[in-house]
Amino acid sequence: MKTIILIIATLIPCCLFAQSFTEKITKELSFEKKGVDNALIIANINGNIKVSGYEGDKVLVELTRTIKAKTTERLEKGKAQIKLGILDRADTLILYTEGICSRFGRTSKNKGDWTHRNGWGYQWSDQDEDCKELVDYTFNYVIKVPMSLNVLVSTVNQGDVEVENLKGSIVANNVNGSIKLSNITRAATASTINGNVDITYTKNPEKACRFYTLNGDINAWFQKGLSANMSFESYNGELFTNVPRLESMPVAIEKKETEKGTKFKVNGNRFKVGDGGVVLDFETFNGDVYIKEKI
Repeated sequence: MKTIILIIATLIPCCLFAQSFTEKITKELSFEKKGVDNALIIANINGNIKVSGYEGDKVLVELTRTIKAKTTERLEKGKAQIKLGILDRADTLILYTEGICSRFGRTSKNKGDWTHRNGWGYQWSDQDEDCKELVDYTFNYVIKVPMSLNVLVSTVNQGDVEVENLKGSIVANNVNGSIKLSNITRAATASTINGNVDITYTKNPEKACRFYTLNGDINAWFQKGLSANMSFESYNGELFTNVPRLESMPVAIEKKETEKGTKFKVNGNRFKVGDGGVVLDFETFNGDVYIKEKI
């Protein structure tokens, strides 16, 4: 009996380890049409995204691609199929995951499509029923971009999103991970399902911003003297702030026409910060919101 147990114990580890392949990819990209509207879109599926602004004019991409499979044959197929996709739209650069069952490209408004700037995204609702992804994969991005660039970045699983030192506008989305926006100055939108949202402004924004998490806290730091109209909504969370001038505002009623009729949304948690100004929208479900001015 001891011999049989020993043989089984010896065999089990070999069955648990998958075949794995990792490589580092570097790219230097530039915009054919340069202007204030230049944008970088990163549509990741599995893995981290870190974008940092710097003084140069190139987009410097460092990508760690990891493919895992149960067999060597599947691993080789995954290495050949699942790759970094790049679309050059003259004033916009798009990085995405190529070779998976959900095709990337121009999306429709059908339910299930994950839409990005100008309608780019993964067409989840148009999957090939015979397609099977037989490997696991992660793409971890570390990217340097011109400081004035506008960025739209997103990932879904196994990763966090981090953007820092940018003077352009930012849209950041995640599902199972956190979002951190540091040393930013312009309009920003951040949304995740499971994770915290952290924002630090070196100059208070002059255009509307929205920050959302379903299961997590929102931590927002602004410069002293913040003036804004703030909206706060949470089911199980509370609002905390060190802002000295905070006044309650009247209830806002949002009216929207739908196929079922007119839809009304009432928001009673509205405040004027300082002298008022741009709209800062904070929403959680299971989490608190912390809004702080730097002292």
